[in-house]
Amino acid sequence: MTAAQRAMTELGTWPNLVSGPSQCLVGHAFRAAGHDLVHFHADDCADLYLTSSVVQRLLPQLRHNSAIRVQPGASWITVLLECDTDVQLLLSLVSVALKEHDAHACPSPPCDWERG
Repeated sequence: MTAAQRAMTELGTWPNLVSGPSQCLVGHAFRAAGHDLVHFHADDCADLYLTSSVVQRLLPQLRHNSAIRVQPGASWITVLLECDTDVQLLLSLVSVALKEHDAHACPSPPCDWERG
C-alpha cells in the first residue's frame, strides 16, 4: 500500500469528509460541506486547499519542510507522500484546513494541478 493509499484510507474514516471524484476530474478528492479540500492526483502526493491566508500564515514552516511544495500566493499546497511521517503531516494539515473551512465557510477555488 502506498503512502497516498494509507492517507486516503485514514481520511475515509473522518466523519466530516466525503470521498469522491475531484472537481478537476483528475484523481480522487475528499470534501467537506461540498467543497474540495484534498486531491490525490498521483500515488506520491496530495494537493490540499488551505486558503491563501493560512498558507501565508504558515509559509515559514511550510517552506522548511521538504515534503511540501507551495507556490507564491497559492491557496493549494502539495504534500509529497513517501513515508508515514508525510502521511501524518498531511493529516495534520487537513485538520487545519477543516478548522479554517468551518470558521470561514470558504469554497475552494479550482486546484492548480498540472499534468507532468
